[in-house]
Amino acid sequence: MSTAKKVAIVTGASQGIGAEIVKAYRKLGYRVLATSRSIKPSDDAEVITVAGDIGDRSTAQRVVAEALARFGRIDTLVNNAGIYIGKPFTEHTVEDYNAIMNVNMAGFFHITQLALAEIEKQQGGHVVTVTGSIDNGMSGGVYTGLAGLTKGGLNAATRALAIEYAEKRIRFNAVAPGVIRTPMHAEENLQFFGKYHPLGRIGEASEVANAITFLESAEFITGEIIHVDGGQHAGR
Repeated sequence: MSTAKKVAIVTGASQGIGAEIVKAYRKLGYRVLATSRSIKPSDDAEVITVAGDIGDRSTAQRVVAEALARFGRIDTLVNNAGIYIGKPFTEHTVEDYNAIMNVNMAGFFHITQLALAEIEKQQGGHVVTVTGSIDNGMSGGVYTGLAGLTKGGLNAATRALAIEYAEKRIRFNAVAPGVIRTPMHAEENLQFFGKYHPLGRIGEASEVANAITFLESAEFITGEIIHVDGGQHAGR
């Protein structure tokens, strides 16, 4: 087994932004371990897949173990898995809370903790987390209170970990998308969501992936939150 090529783990990789991230890293020449609940086997010999709930620590353990068994190393982790449940804050159920915390927070904790131990062995690496452009909130029936609880926390953790791991040459960054064209959004709602972005349209999954691969090559950037949101974070 050759371990010369770099290896990236991508969570939430079966469709939408995650699938585009996998393609982007393959274009960079990385081998990729792709994981999500429903992911299918890949025809690409340089992409291996592991199906499972990333909020379950045993899934994270299987992901890391399989990456090492097949590729021999881990250089980059992309925390893309995440869910959104849009309701007024007082209407959220405990089940909503548990579901979001399981994927958005526990999922980040388990895989980041386990992958970091292997990235450290490469004496440098990168962790990128897909969060969300919720800095100024939304309006008009778009509810982000519960999402903000997790995505804002991930942005803060990104900065904290960037400092903690700087001496080990492991960079932490985040990409915060606005509304992106993915299977999550019905086609008939896209024009409505587009008005929340000053550029007047929704984003494409490839544009989020491009921001992530930019960060991959930008070796003097760490602790950064890049907004890929058509200017939404700057105001409307």
